[in-house]
Amino acid sequence: MKTALQANIVETFKNLNEIHSKFSEAELNTVPYHGSWTAGQTTQHILKACSGYATLFLGKTEKTNRKPDLYIKDIEALFLNFNIKMNSPDYLLPEITDYNKNEQTLELLNKESDLLTLAEIHNLTLTCLDFQVPGFEKFTILEWISFALIHTQRHTKQLNDIFKMLTKV
Repeated sequence: MKTALQANIVETFKNLNEIHSKFSEAELNTVPYHGSWTAGQTTQHILKACSGYATLFLGKTEKTNRKPDLYIKDIEALFLNFNIKMNSPDYLLPEITDYNKNEQTLELLNKESDLLTLAEIHNLTLTCLDFQVPGFEKFTILEWISFALIHTQRHTKQLNDIFKMLTKV
């Protein structure tokens, strides 16, 4: 289970880093169309959303009395449905500012490393009791890390779409 999860972390961040690296500094901070985030803001949203897991996993947990991956398919069905427009919770909204590409690149590498470490050191089958996503039951550590990856995959597609719009590729 840990090996497959860690491979998913590496693959997800490889894809994210590939598209992020294609943006020039100017493109990273260009609004592609009215009402959209810039690529820098989208990346910042991902970074914010991939934070706080260490604290959550060290909080209250309990033994899980169900399959530890039970909700992953439901998370995928929701977050990988690109016909659904979602609104971010306020605490995950990116600031409206110009973002530095190199700083974000380093932060992405750090988040990947953090998730790999968390997947290695924690019992993935424990259920976290301190926080839950509205509309879902409480997640296991495996489901939380998978949630971070699925959410990142959703926004990686968004970054690819933004890049195509800005470069007309």
